[in-house]
Amino acid sequence: MSCAPHPSMIILKNISLRRSAKVLLDNASVSINPGEKVGLVGRNGAGKSSLFALLNGTLHEDRGDFSMPSQWRMAQVAQDMPETSESATDFVIAGDTLLADAQREVVSAEASDDGERMAHAYMALHDAGAHDAQSRAQALILGLGFQVRELDRPVNSFSGGWRMRLQLARALMCPSDLLLLDEPTNHLDLDALVWLEAWLKKYPGTLLVISHDREFLDAVTNVTIHIENGQLTRYGGNYSTFEDMRAEQMALQQAAFAKQQDKIAHLQAFINRFKAKASKAKQAQSRVKALDRMEKLAPMLASADFTFEFKEPQNLPNPMLTIDDASFGYPPPADAPAGTPATVIVRHVSKSVFAGQRIGILGANGQGKSTLVKTVARALPVAAGAVTEGRGLNIGYFAQQELDVLRPLDTPLEHMIRLARDTIANGGAGQFSSREQDLRTFLGTFNFSGDMVKQAVGTMSGGEKARLVLCMIVWQRPNLLLLDEPTNHLDLATREALAMALNEFEGTVMLVSHDRALLRSVCDEFWLVTRGGVEPFDGDLDDYQRYLLEEGKRLREELKQAGKLAEAPVVKAEPAPAPAKKPVSSGKLKSLRQKLEKLDKSMAALQAEKAAFEARLCETLSVEEITETGRQLQHVIDELAIEEGEWLALSGEIEALEGA
Repeated sequence: MSCAPHPSMIILKNISLRRSAKVLLDNASVSINPGEKVGLVGRNGAGKSSLFALLNGTLHEDRGDFSMPSQWRMAQVAQDMPETSESATDFVIAGDTLLADAQREVVSAEASDDGERMAHAYMALHDAGAHDAQSRAQALILGLGFQVRELDRPVNSFSGGWRMRLQLARALMCPSDLLLLDEPTNHLDLDALVWLEAWLKKYPGTLLVISHDREFLDAVTNVTIHIENGQLTRYGGNYSTFEDMRAEQMALQQAAFAKQQDKIAHLQAFINRFKAKASKAKQAQSRVKALDRMEKLAPMLASADFTFEFKEPQNLPNPMLTIDDASFGYPPPADAPAGTPATVIVRHVSKSVFAGQRIGILGANGQGKSTLVKTVARALPVAAGAVTEGRGLNIGYFAQQELDVLRPLDTPLEHMIRLARDTIANGGAGQFSSREQDLRTFLGTFNFSGDMVKQAVGTMSGGEKARLVLCMIVWQRPNLLLLDEPTNHLDLATREALAMALNEFEGTVMLVSHDRALLRSVCDEFWLVTRGGVEPFDGDLDDYQRYLLEEGKRLREELKQAGKLAEAPVVKAEPAPAPAKKPVSSGKLKSLRQKLEKLDKSMAALQAEKAAFEARLCETLSVEEITETGRQLQHVIDELAIEEGEWLALSGEIEALEGA
């Protein structure tokens, strides 16, 4: 539930804001109207998160005037990692602060034995949405990529990325007039991202979002505020509108134009070199499109923190890989009994990967995209079949958890020295020599200069760590790039630099990403990992987004029919059940369905009782009658909650049997 915003606005007038000695805002002014959806953009360190801290009261202005309607309720994603053992559903429900306040008042009112207070408390509890809190919470959880079977799992049984999704669901559960979202897409797959966009488009309050995902910003925002040099500049329109206007402004600067011409010439050279080759025609055409966009965006790219390129691979085996009836999954744990089979996720894949291909790997969460990439990268063994590598294959692998693999106490220079030694020990030859000065120079091309080369990696930002991983990959001069969510910690300018480098890369790219702008600009074809297999996806990303929405609609209808989510909106791409593999007892299924039908009728009766009690409380009653009716209403609500829980358990059992 959410109340309409008050007809006032957020006003920052001549604001100055410092953090330690650094001036983040200097005599800056901007206003935000109720109901606007605002994208907050700017370089890393410009002050975006600090502006959020000003809005939520964590920081206070050093000078100037800041005002926001005092009655506005604010929601934002908590940054701490939840360690609770309560269920995912209960954890998200607890995010509804209005409901929690109403529940506390009911407890206090009942303890006071004040009939009139109890009656008001029961009505407030109903108005706070107690009757549908569970379905609202579960709609959010499922929309963000969880499975039905995980709704009752303890929060601390999930990995860190999934717990952050639960924190996001909890923030969305909170009734609010102002919603602050700082990089909400970082832990999401594309299917969850599509769902979140749909949810935010319907959000009735004022939204401020920090994101480095240009297509997400385009889909969700209608105002852009740019932070640069301590100033706040407001642009009407989404990120692309801002980008065009910003590019026009920067195009007036001669220095930006000089860099622009260099970049355009570099891209044009690629097109000229390959447009006559039939085997490269498709790639050349995609670079023509990139050039068209480049001419508008080059001024912005000229201001990026850095640009880089992949050197020409030393050789290009063809095919790069041959996958023959292979299955991909995870080996059994080390402490598992002897003979325990591997957990197989993707089966019977037969494909070849050729020199120069640019493959985007799509698929709903949990279908095996990362497992496929990890196996090709040799991080996991093949569960069955074979993956045969071409002679001279040199893989550059950016893993989703790559930043965690970096040694926090080591410096960038120590990482590069170790990489050079390992490469030489394994019989390889790096892009440059292993001399320390050469490695320092190479780090400098990725903006690791001066004292930064000797700074402990653990003290660096996520973006700096990601840049170091890219530096290490480029140094190895790969001919096959395996990239699993490489942009999670990169800002918009660095993402653009990565897209340019990948466009000019002459080897093969296999890319898993929820960044649609990167997928569009880099990939010429797509593989869809779904229903335990891999198949070509004959369409573009717009077709894939429609596919995700259709899959979400199918799931929503299934859950509605099962009674799991009465009116809750769910947009989730979950695969259809696999074909039946072994017979299921029809007698047991029939019995469970009969129980489900019986519960259906009982819940319908309880709903009718509940409606009758609620209607009675709207009549003119004595204090005693109000008290008694309120108690009866609460009893019915409790009974309904118990039966809804039984419903979920029964439905899960039926689903498991039907899918067996």
